[in-house]
Amino acid sequence: MSKGLADKLVLAISSRALFDLRESHRIYESEGVEAYRQYQIEHEEEILAPGDAFPLVEKLLALNTTLGQQRVEVILVSRNSADTGLRAFNSIQHYGLGISRAAFVGGRSPDPYLAAFGCHLFLSTHAEDVRSALRSGFGAATILSGGARRAASNELRIAFDGDAVLFSDESERVYQAGGLVAFQTHERESARELLGGGPFKPFLAALHSLQQEFPQESCPIRTALVTARSAPAHERVIRTLREWNIRLDESYFLGGLEKTAILETFGADVFFDDQAGHCEKSREVVATGHVPHGISNEPQL
Repeated sequence: MSKGLADKLVLAISSRALFDLRESHRIYESEGVEAYRQYQIEHEEEILAPGDAFPLVEKLLALNTTLGQQRVEVILVSRNSADTGLRAFNSIQHYGLGISRAAFVGGRSPDPYLAAFGCHLFLSTHAEDVRSALRSGFGAATILSGGARRAASNELRIAFDGDAVLFSDESERVYQAGGLVAFQTHERESARELLGGGPFKPFLAALHSLQQEFPQESCPIRTALVTARSAPAHERVIRTLREWNIRLDESYFLGGLEKTAILETFGADVFFDDQAGHCEKSREVVATGHVPHGISNEPQL
């Protein structure tokens, strides 16, 4: 029995993010908990189709095989009970996913258990659970359905927005309060001041640590920053990442241009962004995780 997961990258994922549970969720919403429970039991031998985050999970777990050791841990964290969750585990076994740990919290928020597992990232389709996880200091995103899937590839490609995702939203607050000129002036004057870490900094750090275990020329993980920033606001980002000792393989400073073409060309398996409008566009070409964090996600007074 393992005594802890401190040496691993730990992803917690809901059953609806991992598998396509649209039909059973429809029954839950229209007929209630008991009808949902009965439906899942009656269909527990039927294998679920992959959900929007399935390819990401599959590629993360494949890193364990490549490295010959368990460096990635994926934990199923579900609002189901163990009774109704049996179908998910049957499907996990069918696909040969290396997932052996789970928390079935019986209709309650899984947020309190993320710390117990030492999670770096939580993916769910339940927006309020994601917000709760973010408030507790975890990287978390709501997986949006409809994103195109990459062609089969052994390379794992993950793209991140900058402000309010990898970094704090302090600069975004300046932009929203004073506009582009105020933002650029602030970033130029603060170029040598480090940006604060955002909710996805620990996940990026754990991912970067994994990358260091492969030869750089044959690493199966590739990361990218895809941000609306442009010069002169680029310098602060570069200096911050350098101080964190984190390398991103590719960086795109788009100056407000749409991100979809870059994401499609990069071939991201998943893209994380805090702004709902950006997410709605990017989900057309890539599986997208909305990070409801920072000023762009605060109620408008």
